[in-house]
Parts: sequence; C-alpha cells; structure tokens
Amino acid sequence: MTIISANRRKRIHLVSGAVLGTFILAHFLNHSLGLISVEAMEAGRKVFNVVWHSVPGTILLYGALLAHFIMALDSLYRRQTLRMPMREALKIVFGLSLPFLLIGHVTATRIEPLLTGVEADYPGMLRALWSSWTNTTRQSLALLLAWSHGCLGAWFWMRGRTWFPRYEILLYTVAILVPIFALLGFFSGARSLERVYEEHGGYGDRAEIRPAYDVNLLEDIRFGLYLGFAGLIGGTFILRILPKGGRIRVRYPDGRVATVNLGFSVLEASRAAGIPHVSVCGGRGRCSTCRVRVIQGLEGNPGPEDAELTTLTRIGAPDNVRLACQFRPVHNVTVVPILDTDSIGIKKQLVRQDGEGRERRIAVLFCDLRGFTSIAEHKLPFDTVFLLNRYFEMVGEAVEDSGGVIDKFIGDGALAIFGLKSSFTEACQQSLAAAVRISKGIDALNQTFEGELDEPLRIAIGMHAGPAIIGEIGYGQATSLTAVGDTINTASRLEGLAKEHDAQLAVSAELVNRAGVVMEAHKRLDISLRGRQATLETWIVEDAGDIAKALQPSPAPA
Repeated sequence: MTIISANRRKRIHLVSGAVLGTFILAHFLNHSLGLISVEAMEAGRKVFNVVWHSVPGTILLYGALLAHFIMALDSLYRRQTLRMPMREALKIVFGLSLPFLLIGHVTATRIEPLLTGVEADYPGMLRALWSSWTNTTRQSLALLLAWSHGCLGAWFWMRGRTWFPRYEILLYTVAILVPIFALLGFFSGARSLERVYEEHGGYGDRAEIRPAYDVNLLEDIRFGLYLGFAGLIGGTFILRILPKGGRIRVRYPDGRVATVNLGFSVLEASRAAGIPHVSVCGGRGRCSTCRVRVIQGLEGNPGPEDAELTTLTRIGAPDNVRLACQFRPVHNVTVVPILDTDSIGIKKQLVRQDGEGRERRIAVLFCDLRGFTSIAEHKLPFDTVFLLNRYFEMVGEAVEDSGGVIDKFIGDGALAIFGLKSSFTEACQQSLAAAVRISKGIDALNQTFEGELDEPLRIAIGMHAGPAIIGEIGYGQATSLTAVGDTINTASRLEGLAKEHDAQLAVSAELVNRAGVVMEAHKRLDISLRGRQATLETWIVEDAGDIAKALQPSPAPA
C-alpha cells in the first residue's frame, strides 16, 4: 500500500532539494569571501548562522536533509532496474556518497561545539582542514560532489520549462563559477592563516584553546553516523533483491518480451530487458515521449495518477495511451511504443566535398511544414522537438537516398542540394525522386501519428535548377558548405507558391525539362517572381507522389 502518492513524493523530494540547494549556495558564497580575507569569511558566517543556526533554520535544514535522503532511498527502492542514463546514475552516486564525505565536517561544526561549548569558526576549521592533505582533499571532493548533485537535480527539473532556454547560459555560468570561487576562497583563507603562523612562529593568541571533552564520544558518534548511513543504503539494496510478489510480462510489437516483477513501470521493463525506449525527460512524467499504446491487457490495470493524467490530457491522448514511465501494470500487457528511438537525432549527412567556392549547376529543393506553428502550440516542448526530429529525419533520408545532401534546416523547413557529385541531368532527376520520397514520408508520418495530431502534417516543396556558387561560408566553427545565388532564391519562392496554390510541389519547367520528365497531367503556370524580369514556367503538383510514374527519364535535351 502506498502511504504517500507518487506526486507528493516528488514534491517532497523537490522542495527538500531546493532547501538544501539554497543552503549549499549560501555556504559556498560564504567560502568565496576567503578571496577577500578570513575576517570577511567570519563576518559572512555570522550572518549565515543567524538563519541556519537558529532553531527554525536548524529544523528546516536537517528536516530537509532527512526528507531528501529518505525520498532518495525510496526512489532507489522503487526503481525496478538500475539500467539508466549516465546523468541519472551520476546524480544517484553523488547523492549516496555525500553523507560519507560530509559526516566529518558536520560533526566538527555541529556536534563538537555542543560537547566543548566552543563555536566552530572559520580560522579553526581552516586550520583543521588545511592541516593534512587528506582533510583538504576530502573537503574539496565533498564540495564538488554536493554541488554537482544539486546541479544535476536542478537540471532535471528545469530542462523541460519553457523559460529554461532563455537563462541556460547564465545558469551554466553560475554552476561553473560558484564552486570555483568557493574553492579559491577556501584555499586563499587557509594560506593566509599559514602566513600568520610563519610570521609569528605559531598562531599565538589566535591559537584555539578547547576545553577538555570526551574525544571517544565524538568518535563513537561519527562512527555511528557512518554505520547508520551505510546500513540504510545497504538495507535499501537488500530490499530491492527480495521478492516483491508475482511477475508480469510486457510484450512489444517486434516479438520481444520483458518479464519483470510486479511494480515495474513499462519504461523500467524496457530498460531491464535492454529494449531501447525513448524518455526525454528521464522518466519523470514531464513529457510524453515515452508514451505507449496498450493494445492488450489495459483492463484491470491501475489508471493514471494526477501527473500522468495532466500530461495525457494536454496532448489529447486516447484512453489506451499511457506514459510508460508512470504506467505500472499489475498483469500481462502488450504495448506499442508510439515514438521510436531512431527519432532522437538526425542521421549524419554525407561528407560534402568538391565545394571549394566555385560555380556549379545544381538542383535545389526547399521544403517546409505548413501550419506547424499552430500544431506546436498544442504540444509539449519535448514532443514538438521529437516530432520535428522525425520530420527532419524523414527529409534527410529522402534526400540522401536520392543522391543529394541537406544544406541546412531552417525552423521547420529544409534546404537540399543535388549535383555536387553528379551531372546536372542526374541532379534534376534526383531532386524529383526526393520530392516523391518526401511526399510518401509525410503520408507515413501521418499514419504513425494518427490520433496524436489534430490535423495531418502537410508539406510544401519548391524546386528549381540552375547555376549557383558552392563553397564554405561562415565564420569559425559556424562555417559550412552552402549554396548561394538566384537559383536558391527562386526555389525558395516556388515553395511559397506551392503554399498559395494549396499544393505539395511547385517545380520550375527548367528542372523538369532537364530531368526529361513529362508533366502534362499537372497544372502549368507562367508566374512572375520578385527580382526576375521574365516569367518563370512552373508546374503545380497537388500530390508530389503522383510524379513517381513519370520518373522514367527520357533522353535529356542537348
């Protein structure tokens, strides 16, 4: 029986992490004052202690620490498989290792003062930590691990927010500079005390005189804390391997089956079986990229909780679609992942050579998704990126399989070039073949996402052939092979013409004639384009797939 709902557990974990992150940030900023002087560090510590050493601050801090650690162990216990992306693994490893690095520091700053009645101050702590390389290294490592754990947790939470891209560079800069300044302040403060020691032959009146106390008691407390944390972590791993009830089978469309214990989510089942499964947000229910269509076994399984229901409602998912990271079936199910892992990135383009800034006759293809802005307004950001990558992948494969190369992607559009390694006639034929493949690819995408989109994806393609300058254009690492000239501009305007006529393709007669293709079944227009004095004979094709039969090239004109 679940005492605390999954949604509430996530909130406790998030809030407690935010409290600890605030404490760590303030503590590290206090360390950085060592770049000024130890006195500045002490002045900052007194302000810091007003908040965090008060009774409310102490309860808040250690309550958050205990809650965060318990939620982390609970999450580890509930995680049915330890197969996970590297960032998630690092976050867990950093978090579990922190207590063992911080226990010595906590006992020295919180418990020892209770035994001695002497408040821990920066001069005393700096002398103790600087006295041996072991102490210095352990404290520096703890500082870096604590900050890394906090940054990873914050990144997992922030990366799906719409405002994150605007502040991403600033946040990354803060993430890098804070630990650097904290370490520099620590080293600078300790070295300044070291100079005082050398000048006076000892710390003199700055030396610390501590009342007698039971050193063994402090060591016993420290050992008990080590043993307690080790026991909690070890106990969690032991509980993980104990039987948790029956086993279920999750079947996939390619015939593979994941047999797992009750309590596994479908995403965890996929990972446990080594089956690739998309999960852009890391399995936290903040996107819908892991969603599956349950084709058998949905009846009798638990319904979606609040977090999953919110996401499914937002994307308008039907009743048989569930988030794989949240759906924990209680009996056998058969699922079909809606988004496949091959869609995460775009295949590498062909190596583009022979483009050293010279003129070539090429065929150019511009394509653009129509009305995609309105579609994206009703999609989660992760889903929009995923859908665009599916589209870009389809266009890239269509172009490359036809013999062309992708010059660039612009928004939801693409520019492709044909003829870098082939004759002009072949380039025109290849571009028409690519248009056919793109048309069929859009149809396939619409079938794949049927039920996921309010309206089908529509494409507009503009194509023209002629001379262009091919070369490496740009600056520094932003340099890339591209084409410039009137041919490219004309193809772009023809793509707009296709939209005006509610057609998939607008292609110049120059390209069609050079390819040796007969287009008499389609509409022909003589159009005026901005920047061109003469009209341009253009063919308007409602469905680019219709020209597939005509792609049996006849002898090209001389």
